[in-house]
Amino acid sequence: MQINSVELKNIAVRTSQYPTDNLPEFLIVGRSNVGKSSFINTIINRKNYAHTSSKPGKTQTLNFYLINKAFYFVDVPGYGYAAVSNDRQKKFGMMIEEYIKSRENLKSVFLLIDYRHKPTEDDCLMYDFLKYYNLNIKIIATKFDKVKKNARAKQDKLIRETLKLEEKEEFITFSTISKKGREEVYELINSYL
Repeated sequence: MQINSVELKNIAVRTSQYPTDNLPEFLIVGRSNVGKSSFINTIINRKNYAHTSSKPGKTQTLNFYLINKAFYFVDVPGYGYAAVSNDRQKKFGMMIEEYIKSRENLKSVFLLIDYRHKPTEDDCLMYDFLKYYNLNIKIIATKFDKVKKNARAKQDKLIRETLKLEEKEEFITFSTISKKGREEVYELINSYL
């Protein structure tokens, strides 16, 4: 996939602010600090288009990135970050739920988890929440390059067991450094376009 154009088209906190052109959308969810912005930048082949931050919890809106004038990446606030008040976390949750319930053009959800660690309770809750809505979910395990080769089989098993993945459910291991997993994400996007 050749990325020719990227534009931050809409910044939304409610449905009336979503794009109305009905193009396919891909939702990107994950814990704060899991590398969502780095994932977006790697996929769209731009250095710092989606702003990465050393301070987790930076994204507080739904950000609609129009790519190739053909589809959207929808970046939502990260979850599970202690410095964001419970009240605010609830608002984020409601914002994401409102989006999920109202978007018929949502094709797939990329759930980002940190490959280095056991999926958190929040990761499991998010996965179950997305499954409850019968969405097409693709798990992306970020920071793959930070796990030693001899520990990867153990990590794969840990992720599968913690999230209770079914046999046929595969996840994509992803690295912003080596670009591992990028082609698989492109193939997945193409399959919906």
